[in-house]
Amino acid sequence: MREGSITAASSKLSLAQSTVSAQLSKLEESLGAKLFKRMGRNLEPTDMGHLVFRYADEIFSLGREMMDSLRGRPGAGPLSLKVGIVDVVPKLVARKLLAPTAQLPEQVRLICHEGKDQDLLAELSLHHLDVVLTDTPLRSSLSIKAYSHLLGECGVSFFGVERLAKPLQDGFPHSLNGAPMLLPMAMSSLRGMLDQWFERIAVQPIIIGEFDDSALLKVFGQEGEGIFVAPTVIEGEVASQYQVQVVGRTQDIREKFYAISVERIIRHPAVAAISESAQKRLFFDCR
Repeated sequence: MREGSITAASSKLSLAQSTVSAQLSKLEESLGAKLFKRMGRNLEPTDMGHLVFRYADEIFSLGREMMDSLRGRPGAGPLSLKVGIVDVVPKLVARKLLAPTAQLPEQVRLICHEGKDQDLLAELSLHHLDVVLTDTPLRSSLSIKAYSHLLGECGVSFFGVERLAKPLQDGFPHSLNGAPMLLPMAMSSLRGMLDQWFERIAVQPIIIGEFDDSALLKVFGQEGEGIFVAPTVIEGEVASQYQVQVVGRTQDIREKFYAISVERIIRHPAVAAISESAQKRLFFDCR
């Protein structure tokens, strides 16, 4: 596929053209699909050809890594960790979760992708990602073979600029009745828990805005547009970075964070470090 023609591929492999053509025909026959189509004097991969190439490229890459390990030679370059971060996960939480990768003996190159959970899980299923960080476990309705690993959970804190926060600190949480609120979008797990909690304690805030980007929500909060919520585990960082004060806290709402991988038992050293640090340090005091 890389060479563009059987002639060029034969030269690269030091094989006769007839040998390469015969092997290609046998592969197509065994797969039951055409891998190439002729475009002038060159060959162009079909959609099936692209798919097979991606898998083959990964297989050969893993094979080379295995041989290097067996021979006691380090792999080329740093260890790669391809992470998908669901957009509802606060950036400060993601940073804390990923921090242990910098402490490993082997250098780790982080490759982070942010997006919707379904898109990132699809990439995970194709082995384009090593792990997905999210606030919900894998749903059984998704036809993806993967496993949810609970990293930890914590309560939530309510924040606001001083002029909004101070009057609401006394009498919290009932002081939030009629208060201006900035909330995550309705489809998020945190929003569902907040709505249920408000109903249970008979509090009805005034919703000023709804956001699917947690960082943008905090920027609006920093400007004094309303009260907002963040996991208590990053309370200090939120207060410092956005120049806001804590209105109050509750353990009745528990935010959970998961690492989703295609491995039932985590073997990637960087993912294992993330899981161990989250459980033994980051969320340890939140139990």
